[in-house]
Amino acid sequence: MTNNRVNINISDRVLAWFDHSGRKDLPWQKDINPYRVWLSEIMLQQTQVSSVIPYFETFTQTFPTVKALANASEDEVLHLWTGLGYYSRARNLLKTAQQICLNHQGEFPDDVEALCLLPGIGRSTAGAIISIAFKRPAPILDGNVKRVLARHGAIAGWPGKNAVLKDLWTLAEAYLPPHRADNYSQAMMDLGATLCTRSKPDCARCPLHIDCMAKSQGNTGDFPGKKPKKTIPVKSTQMLMIRNANGELLLEKRPSTGVWGGLWIFPQITTNDSPFQYCEDVLGVKADSIESWKIHRHTFSHYHLDISPVLVDIPKEPSKSMEANRLLWYNTDNPPTVGMAAPIKKLISQLE
Repeated sequence: MTNNRVNINISDRVLAWFDHSGRKDLPWQKDINPYRVWLSEIMLQQTQVSSVIPYFETFTQTFPTVKALANASEDEVLHLWTGLGYYSRARNLLKTAQQICLNHQGEFPDDVEALCLLPGIGRSTAGAIISIAFKRPAPILDGNVKRVLARHGAIAGWPGKNAVLKDLWTLAEAYLPPHRADNYSQAMMDLGATLCTRSKPDCARCPLHIDCMAKSQGNTGDFPGKKPKKTIPVKSTQMLMIRNANGELLLEKRPSTGVWGGLWIFPQITTNDSPFQYCEDVLGVKADSIESWKIHRHTFSHYHLDISPVLVDIPKEPSKSMEANRLLWYNTDNPPTVGMAAPIKKLISQLE
């Protein structure tokens, strides 16, 4: 594909650019260790740096080590993750921390293959841990790096296709320098995040522009290829914001797998069901009043969910017993440490 002299020249240019223009003051670039690199890489998946920074700082203050995280409850972890989205990442964080403490004496494995056996860690995340924390050459291929390599080599097609991904990994491996593995990985991510952006890339300042095939062809916007569009279905639900006489709100815990797995949400019923009937059947009380709110659309990766919030006031405590591990009364003045889906947090803020 390219000879070794060119490969070294590419990495040298990238490292020289990093020395004067790379990012060096991000929170996870301080006190670098495998735990902090791993946590930042998981948080940064499909999430912008500016959004991740406050979550990372709060998370590491609460759980400064992998052992501290391993001893946490799922509710504590999801509580700190609320609003960051893609909650399976948080559940896998907890599982991996527990496995590291149970099977690896609290130390991260120092090779890519062993890391990839842990929940939620793929080849790129493993490569980042090895290169940045252990300072050994290992390729990475996050979204930003895919864009840089796809444009530089004019690799056509959507990276979600195996053949395209294989070509990108080949480039990622070919360009690895024999030294400064940590700086090189960070530099490649920085290039995609700051110069080789999705729209309006700043090619003039890019250290790779002189031999970037997409730039020479004048079609940087064509790389990487777009994901094939498909029609996203729409589903509907009613969310019951049941409020008792003390002003507390009823929350229900979702199953540990699936949409909003392990999170606490308002009870849901179909759009054809009656909120009054729910209160009588589940709680054994008659509702005083109901108030329908404007429909709110929440979009997942595979469907839209149209939420019809309904405020339901009940006059007294339920006559039927409630499952303590599945239902709880949420006190807004003294909120419990639980994880909530973003739409629930937003609705509670509107109620307050």
